[in-house]
Amino acid sequence: MAKLIHLLIALPLLLAPPAVGQDLFGSFQDMLDQLAPSAKPPPKSVPRAETAPVPRPRPVEPTADDVTEDAATPLPRPRPKETADEAEAETTPNTAPTATTPAPASDDVEPAAQDDRVYQTACPAVIMGLVEAEALPPLSEGACGERSPLKVTAVLSRGRMVPLSTPITTNCAMASALPGWIATVDGYAEAMLGSPLAQVETGTSYMCRKRNNADAGFTSEHGFANAVDVTGFTLEDGKTIDVTANWKPAAKPEGRLLRLAHDAACAGFTTTLGPEANAEHHDHLHVDLGCHGKTCTAQLCE
Repeated sequence: MAKLIHLLIALPLLLAPPAVGQDLFGSFQDMLDQLAPSAKPPPKSVPRAETAPVPRPRPVEPTADDVTEDAATPLPRPRPKETADEAEAETTPNTAPTATTPAPASDDVEPAAQDDRVYQTACPAVIMGLVEAEALPPLSEGACGERSPLKVTAVLSRGRMVPLSTPITTNCAMASALPGWIATVDGYAEAMLGSPLAQVETGTSYMCRKRNNADAGFTSEHGFANAVDVTGFTLEDGKTIDVTANWKPAAKPEGRLLRLAHDAACAGFTTTLGPEANAEHHDHLHVDLGCHGKTCTAQLCE
């Protein structure tokens, strides 16, 4: 039965002209394809092969021959070729031997130099102009010495400088105490004798020795540049008042001036010794700033 049906369907095709038969057969084939779509297998997917990216070619830089005079961007001028000497100097290492100083042996090493700087302090009395003085090198002599000694040549008294007969070597403390004392004596001399001071007669200042020139005992304040001896005063009228000659009689103006000078020193120094203290001071007034008592504030006035 099925064969008969197929024969009836194909009979018109066989009887039709070739061109018509081809069109009918093509249409019939399209109908069969639509009625049975599942019978046609799906197309196979071919995986894509992974390939490495091909690098882009680098642009070729034009040479000097390829660039025309009308180029928009000029090329840099070529570097000059190095000379043979320069190339050899850069490529050939310096093999010349260098002189080296051998390290000294341990026995030949010199000791490090010691610091020889002198550490001293400035004196306010000098800075303020209360005394004429210059700094001296440090003093060091056994138990004696002074770190910042001064060479004093004059002291300020009532607006003028009164010179010393002999420069004295003293410390800053003594240099600072002298102007006030000399100004007091200067005022006494003008009031009592009618003539101010023209000069201060000075004796011992710095000297490394024991007290009262003894062979043993404490070191004198002279050994620390902390004491000054004054032997008298010279007035502007030319008169000289000497401790040895004028301490007595005390009632005369010259004797009174010396005693007033002694008493004024007791107010400004911690130690004041005159002719009545002992035989060692028969010819001068000794003044110093030595320490007396536990607080160094006690005063010795003789």
